[in-house]
Amino acid sequence: MLSERDVLVTRDMIEKRHLDIRTITMGISLLDCCDPDLAVCCDKIYKKITRCAKDLVRVGEDIEKEFGIPIVNKRISVTPIALIGGACEADSYVEIAKTLDAAAKTCGVNFIGGFSALVQKGATKGDWKLIHSIPEAMAATERVCASVNVGSTKAGINMDAVAEMGRIIKKTAELTADNDGLGCAKVVVFANAVEDNPFMAGAFHGVGEPECVLNVGVSGPGVVYHALQEVKGQPFDVVAETIKKTAFQITRMGQLVGQEASRRLGVPFGIVDLSLAPTPAIGDSVARILEEMGLEVCGTHGTTAALAMLNDAVKKGGVMASNHVGGLSGAFIPVSEDEGMIAAAEKGTLVLDKLEAMTCVCSVGLDMIAVPGDTSAATISAIIADETAIGMVNTKTTAVRIIPAPGKVVGDRVEMGGLLGSAPVMPVHSEGSDAFIARGGRIPAPLQSLKN
Repeated sequence: MLSERDVLVTRDMIEKRHLDIRTITMGISLLDCCDPDLAVCCDKIYKKITRCAKDLVRVGEDIEKEFGIPIVNKRISVTPIALIGGACEADSYVEIAKTLDAAAKTCGVNFIGGFSALVQKGATKGDWKLIHSIPEAMAATERVCASVNVGSTKAGINMDAVAEMGRIIKKTAELTADNDGLGCAKVVVFANAVEDNPFMAGAFHGVGEPECVLNVGVSGPGVVYHALQEVKGQPFDVVAETIKKTAFQITRMGQLVGQEASRRLGVPFGIVDLSLAPTPAIGDSVARILEEMGLEVCGTHGTTAALAMLNDAVKKGGVMASNHVGGLSGAFIPVSEDEGMIAAAEKGTLVLDKLEAMTCVCSVGLDMIAVPGDTSAATISAIIADETAIGMVNTKTTAVRIIPAPGKVVGDRVEMGGLLGSAPVMPVHSEGSDAFIARGGRIPAPLQSLKN
């Protein structure tokens, strides 16, 4: 039961510290939409999504007004389209992507995720069709997000898929060059992808999920930052406890909204994903939290340790507050979406190699990073391989969302607008990895995968 003090504290967090529900995401199974005829399949997909999610935006807006809690995004995730399209007699799934886009626009959501393939151990014909459709699909749609899972702790790393994704990302950047390669901001490459992630661009509705479900993504970097200002100079034990208590309060709010939205929509409540997802707004930055712990600039020595403690304390606080914490839950470090990360990257303190080290202890991985437009496909694949290896060995989700900005060089800036923000173009190593990527095959699963 919420006390009057809890309500007042939460109201203060919302009004002064950027606390919000970042997204309510409805997951929808499309398994019953499979059909050999592509047109019939697309028709089934459109009708099912618009039927299930017709009230999603309205309910979200009603809850915002009644509870006074901002719900920034209303989104949809669907069954990985490679599984649905595999039944179709078609060479490309671009028409399915256009159908998803049309359904998203009809429902009024800002993004729909699930133009996805799971190829960690190998790829079917349908998987390859989806992967090869990504560049054109991202150029032809506004709201569709794509993801490909190329590795896992149990399966190892599919290096053929890693190599291909480097080429796919390059082509996606070329086809959306008029928008600084914006299509790449809607494409993420995963290791150990989770089935209930409500955040884009990596959301999809896993095969182990119910017919329809509602997942909530809560964010509150500004709340944590302000809380830490109250314990300046205190030992890390106190810092960790402060973060845990704050995360507890944030998660309780997310669960309240999720359960209410679930009740009104008549679909099961899934999980609360408590991820400190920053925005470009001043005061809503994960980097500034790390600096509040005593770092002069995010990226300097000590950053990885500070991020590890933050991520752990957030998870502990969230688990105390809800029985159904899931998704990615922790701290995100998307460069373009975090005002403090942008500043650190522009100063040169935060570089790609340091970001990679930080991904060992954060929620996801190398996120929303802009690199020079002439970066080779092999180099992008090698960056993906490194990040996938971190996820595989550490039994955690990692990901890469990288933008080789056409015509841009180090020092330039990529402007994406809205929550996607802007990113300084960061340098990559000039030495090549072509021969490494050209080997193909599969990197075997690590010893820790043998847990049965």
